[in-house]
Amino acid sequence: MVFPHRRRSGHRKTGERATMLLSFRVENHRSIRDEQQLLLTPVYDDARPQEADWEASTVAGIFGANASGKSNLLDALALMRDTVRWSMSDNEPGAGMRRHAFFLDEESPGEPSAFVIDLKLGGVRYTYGFSIDDDRVVDEWLYGYPQQRKRIYFERQGENFTFGDRAQARLRHIGALTGQNVLFLTVAARAGHKAVQPVYRWFSESLVFAEERRPEPPSWLRGGEASEERLRSLGDLLKSADTGIRSIELQEDGNRTPFRSLRSTGSVGHSLRPDESHRADRSLFVGAFHGGKTAFLSQLADSLSPGSTLLFHHEGTAVERPLMWEEESLGTRALAVLGFEAQRVLETGGVLVVDEIDASLHPYLSARVIALFQDEGQNPAGAQLIFTSHDAALLGRVRGEEVLKRDHIWFVDKDEEGRTSLYPLSDFKPRGDDNRARRYLTGRYGAVPEVDDELFRDALARREPRGTTEAVDGKKESAR
Repeated sequence: MVFPHRRRSGHRKTGERATMLLSFRVENHRSIRDEQQLLLTPVYDDARPQEADWEASTVAGIFGANASGKSNLLDALALMRDTVRWSMSDNEPGAGMRRHAFFLDEESPGEPSAFVIDLKLGGVRYTYGFSIDDDRVVDEWLYGYPQQRKRIYFERQGENFTFGDRAQARLRHIGALTGQNVLFLTVAARAGHKAVQPVYRWFSESLVFAEERRPEPPSWLRGGEASEERLRSLGDLLKSADTGIRSIELQEDGNRTPFRSLRSTGSVGHSLRPDESHRADRSLFVGAFHGGKTAFLSQLADSLSPGSTLLFHHEGTAVERPLMWEEESLGTRALAVLGFEAQRVLETGGVLVVDEIDASLHPYLSARVIALFQDEGQNPAGAQLIFTSHDAALLGRVRGEEVLKRDHIWFVDKDEEGRTSLYPLSDFKPRGDDNRARRYLTGRYGAVPEVDDELFRDALARREPRGTTEAVDGKKESAR
């Protein structure tokens, strides 16, 4: 399976006004005690694209041992998003704030948790942040930098608000109506204030978290009916990835729809066979991501009914019964879910966040997804991918191609007091030709588990003496 690095005809410079996350900072959240920053500004020239004017890296891969805090970093970003989106509707007056403070010392539970982002939206840089404790919003602020000059939209300390010189009277009035456990940004955006809309929309529309890989069909499998183009591309994706699937079928509310060849032009709602011209050795996302076309999953969320599920027919099987979604392999389901989210972000721009991108996927498939976000032709909107992984193969080369540049790699480690630290590969001044996978596995960068081999071996080898169970059963029998 070869990934074609192809450019569109007439390719122009991209990214001048791309929506991009520049940095994310968090303090006092789960295992993160002190402030940690994920800084996406490139350090090395090899991570800067030749034609696209991307101000930030489009990929950030976070590596570390089990329970080191990788998922907690992503969870902090998710909590920030959910607080922005739902604090007005979810937080009843006097009900406090939802947060997860560091609890392995006596001071942290009583101190605020802080979350800050730096964004580039429509050519303008914004900084937005807030700190919260169990009861209220402690601080909140929004700054913009049009023409590289700082503009204060609002600043908040508890129930006290200050506004910049250009703030409208309506914005000042909203401050008086904002509850102590509700974000001002949320209230102002819901009230339709244009000044805060770009930042609010980034949280509500552009920050996407890939769904967990659960047995039930994903939430995006709902809506109306599926067109031939959408299901054709879905079949192409799964077939091109060598899943063994020859066709897919749509089942709605228990009624299976008959198969229809792609060569026919019937009505929507029919299951489809992947076009035979799309061979298995083509790119993972041929058709789905080529040429900027609206592809299989970008509209699938609006095209299937609530009772819909997909059935999968495999090559070379004598049994005609297809596999239902929950019966399909974890790898196939993971690829379908990840493919949907990736396509949506690549088409519109934004940030896709994936916890354990390598779960249930072969390293080559993970590498192909990552490559899409680095390719200027396939990613004209400057979409970004932030993921965690245990797979050291992604630090090196997969089938001869480098997966990640030096600026794309981050590590997470945890100290003896249970505190997570986040740091980039660039701290080690790496050379471009370093064998990063080997250096990581040998502990040169930290972020690997310190395993007590003897205790580990003994714990797994420990067995009860063979006569123990029999003796216990004999005593129970004699006592009856």
